[in-house]
Amino acid sequence: MRFGLGVPTGTEGLMYPVPYADAEQAVRLAVEAERLGFDSVWGNDHVTTQAYVRAEFTEPPRYYDPFAYLSYVAALTRRIRLATAIMVLPFRNPVVAAKQAATLDRLSGGRAVLGVGIGAYREEFTAMNPGVPINRGQHAAEALRALTALFTERRASFRGRWVNFEDVESYPKPVARLPILSGGNAPGSKTRAALYADGWLPACLTPQEAAKGLAEIRAQAEAAGRGPLPAGFEVALQVAVCVAPTQEEAWRKFRASQLHTHMVSLSKTTLKDQGVADLAARNLIGTPQSVAERIEEYRAAGVNTLAGLLFAANTVEETLDAMTEFSEVIM
Repeated sequence: MRFGLGVPTGTEGLMYPVPYADAEQAVRLAVEAERLGFDSVWGNDHVTTQAYVRAEFTEPPRYYDPFAYLSYVAALTRRIRLATAIMVLPFRNPVVAAKQAATLDRLSGGRAVLGVGIGAYREEFTAMNPGVPINRGQHAAEALRALTALFTERRASFRGRWVNFEDVESYPKPVARLPILSGGNAPGSKTRAALYADGWLPACLTPQEAAKGLAEIRAQAEAAGRGPLPAGFEVALQVAVCVAPTQEEAWRKFRASQLHTHMVSLSKTTLKDQGVADLAARNLIGTPQSVAERIEEYRAAGVNTLAGLLFAANTVEETLDAMTEFSEVIM
């Protein structure tokens, strides 16, 4: 099992309070993650403040561009993988996104991972493109295929309903195969993982749900003629972490965090099929022993990366303490 940290490129007001991390603190978290033995850091992608965040906080959150942030972190680290969780596909022309991702991969010596999806908050796309209709699922399927072409072909062209470009020679290419992970829990995200991606990036699933989803992806891949999933297919589950001496104390701490509020907000989008009554069963919330046992259940279910771990903490210092404890006691 590999462990990745969710870094604050777009977490203020969502997973953490406002304010939470300035630019220097955000970078410090990534550098400390490498020192503590985490495998990867995962930055999310937001462009404007969501309505419920504006209603809760008087000050606007700071959202950092994930590619600029991860490139800066690349210069300060040597080993840790640099991932997006997720890059929102409708925000960028795929030609631009491919250039950003390949540049990050080259600057970091092949450490980039591209987690992609449609975005949890449609209102952000609407703010950027008022009055512009889009089927984000159909767009995502085209964009994944387009990214693969741009990463692998000398001269790439694509003609679709939502994505179009002609004779693009995009260089330099990634160092090797740059992994693309399909992010999301919805059926469409699993289909895109099965047909076009190198991995699946869901959130807040029980071990049983993760195993069921992976089985569906395998079946779709074989039915479509892709064959068995490649040996390196990554199942990177995003979960929250709250470890305490007792289960009751861990749950109280989690309920008091901004992270709990955020997950409740996702009950209408990313987590709409799960609800919020059983968040304790869908995350790493409990004693060191129970959390370690749950991680083993995830491993047995086919999860090979616990990606973008978010700690139930309301300050950077609290997060660093929780990361240290998790590294020493759990990892």
